[in-house]
Amino acid sequence: MSTERIEHYINGHISSGDSSRHQDVTNPATGQVTGRVVLAQRSDVDSAVDAASKAFPAWADTPPIRRARVLFRFLELLNAHKDDLARAITLEHGKVFDDAQGEVARGIDIVEFACGVPQLLKGDFTEQVSTGIDNWTVRQPLGVVAGITPFNFPVMVPMWMFPLAIATGNTFILKPSPTDPSASLMIADLLEQAGLPDGVFNVVQGDKEAVDALLEHPDVKALSFVGSTPIANYIYETGAHFGKRVQALGGAKNHMVVMPDANLDKAVDALIGAAYGSAGERCMAISVAVLVGDVGDELVPRLAERARTLQVSNGLDGKAEMGPIVSAAAHQRIIGYIEQGVSEGAKLVVDGRDFDSSTTGEGCADGFWMGGTLFDHVSPEMTIYREEIFGPVLVCVRVPDVATAIQLINDHEFGNGVSCFTESGSVAREFGRRIQVGMVGINVPIPVPMAWHGFGGWKRSLFGDTHAYGEEGVRFYTKQKSIMQRWSDSIVGGAEFVMPTAK
Repeated sequence: MSTERIEHYINGHISSGDSSRHQDVTNPATGQVTGRVVLAQRSDVDSAVDAASKAFPAWADTPPIRRARVLFRFLELLNAHKDDLARAITLEHGKVFDDAQGEVARGIDIVEFACGVPQLLKGDFTEQVSTGIDNWTVRQPLGVVAGITPFNFPVMVPMWMFPLAIATGNTFILKPSPTDPSASLMIADLLEQAGLPDGVFNVVQGDKEAVDALLEHPDVKALSFVGSTPIANYIYETGAHFGKRVQALGGAKNHMVVMPDANLDKAVDALIGAAYGSAGERCMAISVAVLVGDVGDELVPRLAERARTLQVSNGLDGKAEMGPIVSAAAHQRIIGYIEQGVSEGAKLVVDGRDFDSSTTGEGCADGFWMGGTLFDHVSPEMTIYREEIFGPVLVCVRVPDVATAIQLINDHEFGNGVSCFTESGSVAREFGRRIQVGMVGINVPIPVPMAWHGFGGWKRSLFGDTHAYGEEGVRFYTKQKSIMQRWSDSIVGGAEFVMPTAK
């Protein structure tokens, strides 16, 4: 089978760059190599930064309404090609097609929000702050900014970044995951068709060498990142060392509390979808069910029945509920966590390692297949509770009351997302107020904020001061300037040697 060469996109053109390094791109459903992505070296990053730097002055001077019109054309093209993007995601990531369609749709939401940039960039004005003096603020772009994005959302997460970055007048360099890089070039092509000037949006394929080059380049003013906590911490510290603005979203261990009064049919549906959707390879996946009181006695058997009957097959199969694991390495890592859970004394209720891959479809015998795994009687000191597995593994922890559930969650190092299923208004209110987590759902298992709100966790799930997208994103990609003005005919007296005050 022939393999596609996947390259950079710099200054409006596909570029093979200077590097001789490559990485295989694999269809996880078949295990077959479908492409080879080039891995940038520093000179490739330098070329992209140079192109973005040269494009910045004219793009920053372009009126926001004209920038918005380019995004409106891009939005139209996205809607016309959304299924093409979703198919590319499924072929390289493995998630089922309708899940990939949902990813693209959530990315489109951000583009729609960014189209309102003329309103979002409005400043403040105060007349007569002192005699004859007016004061106002404006928000101006930073310059060249970059985004480093993960494999699990190759369309949506970049769209958390670049639409607002370019709408606010910056130029942008995307460094996507080399695991599923094709969507990045499809996005670049659609932006070019929309009329975006050369150099405003660039793609540099690569690995740590490209990341370090972006972090260290003096002309890159800010970086956005989504990925694991150790890498988020590294990017935040390194970026700060080099004087950059950094927004680094890290790992998660999302809990869902099920109260005794919860609608158990809805709770089971929520846990199955949130734990096993996208094979658990989501930063907002529910990986811990916190079962309050005796609710676990009824809930765990129902979860086990559903986990055993998950429809696991090729993501292009319309009946699939869960696709393959993204890579052979990830598959082995998840198996290691399951083995560790057993060795540490957790009760293995459903073992995803036993999955029969013969049911996954024609040509899929060599794919990276696994079924849903369910553990019960997990305790907080166990590795499968403490660490992010990033796979289709749901662990159940039993607690006596909601206060213990809240304390359990607040004690965890991650604080990305959380959910509580209950029919009690007082429980819901207390839970929402007391929980130390950035995104909270009440009877909503995956509380991902909409485009006009911001996405971000607390504790070691976020490094930096601002969440992604929404008005937080506008603030991240702009800097405030305050201007005070008066005219000579209002100036009274001579030199002033004291601190100015309102008078």
